[in-house]
Amino acid sequence: MDFEDTPEEVEFRAEVRDFLDANAERKAPGASFAIPYGGDGLVTAAKEWQAKKAAAGFSGITQPKEYGGRGGTVIEQVIYNQEESDYVTPIGIYEIGLGMCIPTMLAYATEEQKQRFAPPAFRGEEIWCQLFSEPQAGSDLANLRLRSERDGDDWILNGQKIWTSGAHFSDFGVIVTRSDPEQAKHKGLTYFFIDMKSPGIECRRIHQISGTSNFNEVFFTDVRVPDSQRLGAVGDGWRVSLTTLMNERLAIGERPPPGYEEAMALAKQIELENGPAIEDGGVRDKIADWYVNARGVTLARYRSMTALSRGQDPGPENSIGKALTGKMRQDIAAFGMDLMDQSGVISDPELATMRGMFQDALLAGPGGRIAGGSDEILRNIIAERVLGLPPDIRVDKGIPFNELAKKERG
Repeated sequence: MDFEDTPEEVEFRAEVRDFLDANAERKAPGASFAIPYGGDGLVTAAKEWQAKKAAAGFSGITQPKEYGGRGGTVIEQVIYNQEESDYVTPIGIYEIGLGMCIPTMLAYATEEQKQRFAPPAFRGEEIWCQLFSEPQAGSDLANLRLRSERDGDDWILNGQKIWTSGAHFSDFGVIVTRSDPEQAKHKGLTYFFIDMKSPGIECRRIHQISGTSNFNEVFFTDVRVPDSQRLGAVGDGWRVSLTTLMNERLAIGERPPPGYEEAMALAKQIELENGPAIEDGGVRDKIADWYVNARGVTLARYRSMTALSRGQDPGPENSIGKALTGKMRQDIAAFGMDLMDQSGVISDPELATMRGMFQDALLAGPGGRIAGGSDEILRNIIAERVLGLPPDIRVDKGIPFNELAKKERG
């Protein structure tokens, strides 16, 4: 395992830092959640920031130059992500589009479509979303039911998607549909890209317990999509979907705070009946356990970075990091709230201890253990692909989807 950048990576990291120093504000200690953007202001700020990144050559780092990318390596993208995480920048608007949707377009779209859609996306002029999950198809994505029916040179879409991040401000999206319910559930799927302003598309924002509303329910009523916007062959949508998911941005950087460092900082501020919390043996034991777990995850990420640096693909071991840190972040948030006692009910960042990061994490934590792969899915991946244990029994294998639907209805 390599712990140091190569000479080329050192040079690239310096280039990134020079750009960030000249265009962004470095985060202050403990200010991880003090990002001065929200609502429509976040979209505006993100577009401005994306345009700057594109002009400097830091948008689409791994994508071909002829489509507006940099033509760089995966490890360069990882390095950029690491460095940007230390600065106050508007995030969360382009990650799905540029990390998942556009790479899928570049893999399956026509040359004319690539030239039309990729450059504006990299410049931040157009925003993309991913329409995959449905009310009964989340971790089991192949259980999706949104229908697509051929009508001449068009397809007509009817059904519902849910948990679609940013659908309400997106210009375009990628979507997987069920085009042949008489095939087994992983077959008979067809994949498209769509204009989110098409007649018949309705976005309803979902109000989350954390106070934000970035997720959406999206309803399709007789939405017409030209066959020219189909990606991949008819019935081959599952393979295209896997391309999208495999292009998901590798989260080499640390999970969002609070981590053990923030837990330690809080323990230094809180006074218990017998003195500072940091001097309490039970508190110190918890922080020590989190430190050990965090170091293990960091070393596993170094292994992935080493593989990327050598031009290799990182293995399924990356699932271990998310499986550990998702629960750990939730535990640390609960620990912080317990330490703060009654003052923990204050969530206003201007009044709350450490700007309310523990309160925010407590509300966001459960969702973080589902998004990007639930705990159960991650454990299955680790068991089957890392430990080599037998896979789960598939009772639905080879059965036509419409027969499965009948069994579900009873």
